[in-house]
Amino acid sequence: MDMSTTTAGISFDAAGLERFIETRGEPAAVSQARREAWAAFEAMEWPDRRQEDWIRTDLRLFHLDRFQLGASGEQVPSDASVLSTGVDLGGQVRSIDGHGVAATLDPALAAKGVIYLPLEQAVVEHPELVAKYFQQQAFDVGRDRFAALHAAFWTGGAFLYVPRGVVVERPLHLLSGISGGCDLSHTLVVLEPGAEATVLAEYLSPTLEASGLHCGGIELLVGAGAHLRFVNLQDWGRNVWHFAHQKAVVDRDASLQWTIGAMGARLAKVNQHVELVGPGANCQVNGVMFTEGRQHLAYHTLQHHAAPSCRSDFLYKAALQDQSRTVWQGMIKVDQGAQKTDGYQRNDNLLLSEQARADSIPGLEIEADDVRCTHGSTSGRVDEELIFYARSRGFTRREAIRAIVIGFFQQVFDRITIESVREALGESIARRVREFH
Repeated sequence: MDMSTTTAGISFDAAGLERFIETRGEPAAVSQARREAWAAFEAMEWPDRRQEDWIRTDLRLFHLDRFQLGASGEQVPSDASVLSTGVDLGGQVRSIDGHGVAATLDPALAAKGVIYLPLEQAVVEHPELVAKYFQQQAFDVGRDRFAALHAAFWTGGAFLYVPRGVVVERPLHLLSGISGGCDLSHTLVVLEPGAEATVLAEYLSPTLEASGLHCGGIELLVGAGAHLRFVNLQDWGRNVWHFAHQKAVVDRDASLQWTIGAMGARLAKVNQHVELVGPGANCQVNGVMFTEGRQHLAYHTLQHHAAPSCRSDFLYKAALQDQSRTVWQGMIKVDQGAQKTDGYQRNDNLLLSEQARADSIPGLEIEADDVRCTHGSTSGRVDEELIFYARSRGFTRREAIRAIVIGFFQQVFDRITIESVREALGESIARRVREFH
């Protein structure tokens, strides 16, 4: 497939969708699904603050008609990636503004049946395999208008398929860039029973001031006895609007470690859902958020226990400076038959200025009677005594604050099993910490 196909100047309307479909060369079923998604989009209204999920996130300054699907613009420099630096990769997929620009995979992995391609290429070259999983278990087109928009115009992203029992030892890297255009990338990861893989996914802009729109989707399907480590670092430019629906489905005796780094975007609204569907399934989610300026990052998480004897462990930590704001709303849902559930969620917030604000809303919805579910949340400011203590031992004020912030995140870092990811997140945060009084 020619990954240089242009979609320049395509607007988000019915006529634009037909023009878009004409450029794709996709199976008829994929085109029909796009049209059905657009019909769902037109039948819905934009979310507003009368809805519980949106009561703390203001969309009044967002206007879809200001964006168009366009050709690739300025490239994200190859050395901009922090997750892949110094890492021996087994493969990589790169896209800019929704256009796949490069894809590599170790021939030894390909020989074992591993597929790692831009998703738009995979739907053409492996139509039956992709159709079996794509938007079948882990993406709800009718969730809201952003989900429907994504399902109609998705482009970019990646498809990873790891056959039964295959172990991918070296990490696979995914880089999605926005250079002033739109990224509607969709990432679909399928691990068959007994498979193992590590995926490092990065969302980057070429400059701090870059603008654009991301309306994305992530589906992680972890088969019985499989093990997936998935890292997702969002570091868009400060004028990017970021909307995403992300879901993992974890089967019997499988495990998922999902690490989230959220540092970029003007406004972000992410729904992250993990569903444990087989007995003995286990998931751990580690969230690191750092905001500055007037950034607004909202993450809504759901730990859905649909099977017995499963464990979920969500820990999100956020540090906020300037006039930024975070919203974390978490829910542990336990179905009636999901006995012996062990669910935990926690959100801690460190306020680095008087104007920063963190909203934290943990929740439980439990229908079983033999469970252990706990949740908690804390918010507080940097203790001036700690700063004084560090300065008395030779630190400058800024160095002291940086050390305190890194120490605040250490609990999350200690849970991450990939050393390069721990270092990358720590360095990214340290660069952003400024002195305050």
